[in-house]
Amino acid sequence: MTAERCILLIAASMLMNAAAVPAQGQTTVVDANSQLTLGMDGRALAEYRYTGVPYKPYVSVFRTPAGINVLRDAPHDHLHHHALMFAIAVDGVDFWQEGNAPGRQVHREFPDSGDMNPRQETVGFVERLDWLGPESETPLLHEKRSVEIFDPKTFGASVMTWETELTVPEGKESAALTGSHYFGLGMRFLESMDNAGAFFNADNAQGDWVRGDEYVARSRWCAYTSMADGKPVTVAMFDSPDNPRHPAWWFTMSTPFDYLSATLNLYREPMEVKAGTPLRLRYGVVLWDGHTDAAGIEEMYRKWLAAREPAGNH
Repeated sequence: MTAERCILLIAASMLMNAAAVPAQGQTTVVDANSQLTLGMDGRALAEYRYTGVPYKPYVSVFRTPAGINVLRDAPHDHLHHHALMFAIAVDGVDFWQEGNAPGRQVHREFPDSGDMNPRQETVGFVERLDWLGPESETPLLHEKRSVEIFDPKTFGASVMTWETELTVPEGKESAALTGSHYFGLGMRFLESMDNAGAFFNADNAQGDWVRGDEYVARSRWCAYTSMADGKPVTVAMFDSPDNPRHPAWWFTMSTPFDYLSATLNLYREPMEVKAGTPLRLRYGVVLWDGHTDAAGIEEMYRKWLAAREPAGNH
């Protein structure tokens, strides 16, 4: 039995035997073992871990249309690198690292399907979380997080929209957002993709040097093309024009491993979230089989912008 056949059988078994969050058409969100599996037409497209994780929920698996997972979770060199994750510092509490009294993003609930607003060509979920300090159960922030994945047949690529809405809890006036130059929506790649590819962005800009081969470059999108277990793949992250500080500041590094983050430039410009004025962020994450050039990525960026109705229906 081939590995691909085995994966499909496992996914089919999960779809039949686990409890499913309601979705429409041929899309299914399977809730099993503290993890959501997002499927479409019998295929598992992504996995999302939300409990049983000590510090933050995250996307642990995201596959190209051909089924290649490009994410790596908790590698030995940086155990706190959880595949595709969102983390910053809030009121001096670091939610990125997982040592020295880190903050905790705690899953609270998946609202009912009426709040999810699924579409037939997409599969996704909405989650509510609290951001807590290391010794406190009083939230520093509330978060409404939405993840939506389009049918790969629609775009010829695997397209995910990640939305985060951060709200100051009742009784608190504001929250101070800070962080290192790489804090934001970060992505750690499959080990075979390290030291084997190249970063580029919409403006063909190297950006500002920070240290080593780490840079932050401002652009509407940033991409990485490499080889995943011997097969060519391209990964891109998109910044919505509605995001604060658009275009995003993209963190990239290439040694000893490759990493990509969409950041708000918090290490140079801290941000304040005030009561009654939520901070809303919307990013796209796109995977292609094969090497895709800048023109193809720009075309996909425009298509992603055109598909604006979010999973969370803000």
